[in-house]
Amino acid sequence: MSVSSVERPVSALRQRMLEDMAMRGLRSDTQRNYIRVVRDFATFLRQPPDTAIAEDVRRFQVHQRESGAQPPAINCSASALRLFFTVTLDRPDL
Repeated sequence: MSVSSVERPVSALRQRMLEDMAMRGLRSDTQRNYIRVVRDFATFLRQPPDTAIAEDVRRFQVHQRESGAQPPAINCSASALRLFFTVTLDRPDL
């Protein structure tokens, strides 16, 4: 029995982030982790991640810590969101 994978269409924003990560030579595992972080951030916000403000990022980090995330995981999230906002969105203010 073969398992077929269901492919979801990739949004323009996700595609741009994937391209930005590939240009920087990030490994595929790191790319998957960064995409997961941005998806988790969007779920936390209940809105598209590109609409976030600085306070939303802070609240997400507090939420992660209160949920039991360890510092290395929170640091990984910070790196993912830094790339997303400063490179992909060109919003260094966040």
